[in-house]
Amino acid sequence: MAGEKKVFGFEEVAKHNVTKDCWLVIDGKVYDVTPFMEEHPGGDEVLLAVTGKDATSDFEDIGHSESAKEMMEKYHIGEIDASTIPAKRTFVPPQQAAQVQAKDNDLLIKILQFLVPILILGLAFGIRHYAKSM
Repeated sequence: MAGEKKVFGFEEVAKHNVTKDCWLVIDGKVYDVTPFMEEHPGGDEVLLAVTGKDATSDFEDIGHSESAKEMMEKYHIGEIDASTIPAKRTFVPPQQAAQVQAKDNDLLIKILQFLVPILILGLAFGIRHYAKSM
């Protein structure tokens, strides 16, 4: 792209998150990868999965070749305004209520595994005692 590169806000870049209009943020640069969607070796799903966030770590984790990094330049459309990138979200584990219920069910199963054989044994002795007394 000739001339000066445009500076984009993160909100604007995040709107481009579909197969026919896909932009990515990698190393502070904005790339319009729409024409590359069908050619990407990992498929378009891989690219769509990293829209709406800073995809730098995802890109680097894959270990792209130098030729792939050079190819990116033709899709470079501008820079990202770093002040608009949201802080990284920390992982929040789901509520533990379901696990507590599972523990309650486990306790009930253990109690029943202990009591049912004892009740059967008691019933057997009761029937035997009743049969002998007749």
